[in-house]
Amino acid sequence: MNDETPQPTDGLWSRLRLIEGQPLAARAEAYTAVHDELFRRLEAGARLDSPGASPSGDR
Repeated sequence: MNDETPQPTDGLWSRLRLIEGQPLAARAEAYTAVHDELFRRLEAGARLDSPGASPSGDR
């Protein structure tokens, strides 16, 4: 991997690099928090993009 690989500009990349430096138990908690945050963002975006769709994706 080279240094010219595009990196996210929203701070996610630096957040993930910080998590990787933590002990395993703390890393697991931090990744869970990132997952939950991203899931909430995706769900909020899905509701905004398609107001008739149910949260499970069924139509």
